[in-house]
Amino acid sequence: MRGDVATEEREDLEAVFSEEGVEGTFVLYDVRERTAAVVRPEEARERAVPASTFKLANTLIGLQTGAVGDVDEVLPYGGGSQPVPAWEQDVSLREALPASNVPVYQELARRVGHERMATWVDRLDYGNRSVGGADAVDRFWLEGPLEISAMEQTSFLAGLALADLPVDSGHQHALHEIATVEEGDGYTLYAKSGWARDVDPAPGWWVGWVERGEDVYTFALRVEVEEDGDAGLREPLAREMLVELEALPPEAAGE
Repeated sequence: MRGDVATEEREDLEAVFSEEGVEGTFVLYDVRERTAAVVRPEEARERAVPASTFKLANTLIGLQTGAVGDVDEVLPYGGGSQPVPAWEQDVSLREALPASNVPVYQELARRVGHERMATWVDRLDYGNRSVGGADAVDRFWLEGPLEISAMEQTSFLAGLALADLPVDSGHQHALHEIATVEEGDGYTLYAKSGWARDVDPAPGWWVGWVERGEDVYTFALRVEVEEDGDAGLREPLAREMLVELEALPPEAAGE
């Protein structure tokens, strides 16, 4: 989000977090109008580890560098037990993205390599653009040093939503396809979750964008996950915000 963006603080929506007993922030960016509604602006500008929301950028970088041929090429997870049993299989990015398969995306990052990864994270102007040393190439988005703010997330996502990032448009449209969460009456929702379990405080993310006709809204929710149950609040809280700010229709709020 650069330049002449008009921001509006929405103190009235802070209750969405406080009623659930969590600390958090939310940004909704109207890409066409260049206006942003922000819940807790100070927190919205603080950077945190992106965790699995970086899989969006990782997908683009993997495709652009040729580290993977397309979103349907199967990648190995590497064997061994995983914290999530569903990750214990070789899958394509089409399957790995919605499942948030960490080992498959770590394999993709190793194939990209440290030098190319550093070049592309910088080129995409992603957060603090810091990927660390070569030994961190498969975990810099999980443990740091890469960090990004909610405001920066919505800026990156605006470029992605419009297929305006410095990456082949075909790769961006392929990512749109596999990041689609739902298509409703007059809208399409794209999103990616993230949760940095090994960082304290542990940021939990739900980021993405909504297309409604000619309108495009990017969004980023971040909560501090203090206990595992807090992670389950990411999507419902974000949906509530999106409905309150009229980016999604009321029926998209979920339960």
